[in-house]
Amino acid sequence: MTLLWNVLGVVVLAIAAITARSVALFGFGLDSLIEIGASIVVLWELADAAMERRRRALRLIGAAFAMLAAYLGVQSTITLVAQFHPHHSPLGVAWTGITAVVMFSLAGGKTRVGTALNNPVLRAEGRVTAIDGVLAVAVSVGLVLNALLGWWWADPSAGYVLVYYGAREAWQIFAG
Repeated sequence: MTLLWNVLGVVVLAIAAITARSVALFGFGLDSLIEIGASIVVLWELADAAMERRRRALRLIGAAFAMLAAYLGVQSTITLVAQFHPHHSPLGVAWTGITAVVMFSLAGGKTRVGTALNNPVLRAEGRVTAIDGVLAVAVSVGLVLNALLGWWWADPSAGYVLVYYGAREAWQIFAG
């Protein structure tokens, strides 16, 4: 379900990000790509629960988050320094709001199954999905503040929320 939702989300977010020229929507689209990759890694890991394969799966997820954090840190800073004003995105607001609800529901299910199976990769995937829900809320708030109050800086600020969570998740995975 997560895989299907995020494949659809990448398309919707690409359209919304290009239309609004929004760094936060673009970053959230990249996060959706990471979520797709994480879901594929989990399916791959579940096919063979060998310990080395499990460590490799976690490192792949961690590396994707580290790259997301680095990219968005640079892009959000450039956007703020250049004082680039994104357009409004009703599509982005609607999609990120719905995505938050869906991701929090999926995260709960993945966490329960991962705990029941004592599978750290599936539990990590549950955290990734929960973070996706948090990020959807942050991006949605940034988009709404830009649209309603003209706070253009809320969009790249939402990008920094993605930076924080991406870096934190990468650190937790690599630190053990």
